Amino acid sequence: MDRLNTKLYLQNCYMLKENERLRKAAVLLNQENQALLSELKHRLACRSSPAAPGGGGNNNNNNSNKNAAAANRHDGPPVQAAAGKDKPAPKTK
Repeated sequence: MDRLNTKLYLQNCYMLKENERLRKAAVLLNQENQALLSELKHRLACRSSPAAPGGGGNNNNNNSNKNAAAANRHDGPPVQAAAGKDKPAPKTK
């Protein structure tokens, strides 16, 4: 019985760690999506508004939005879909 409890405890610890990792990845993806959506809305707004003298609207805003979107992108290692390679160390009581 103790062996089964220990096994279930370790599985639970692993699931908690994996959930935390996935939650962090979801936050990063949400930030990137929000930045890209903002950039898209800005570009659509620039197209629908009358063209400024010199044509093409304000290019500085487009560059700053691209930089903001790039800053929110996750440049770390790719998130692996399959788990099971790294198991957390068991917690001590």
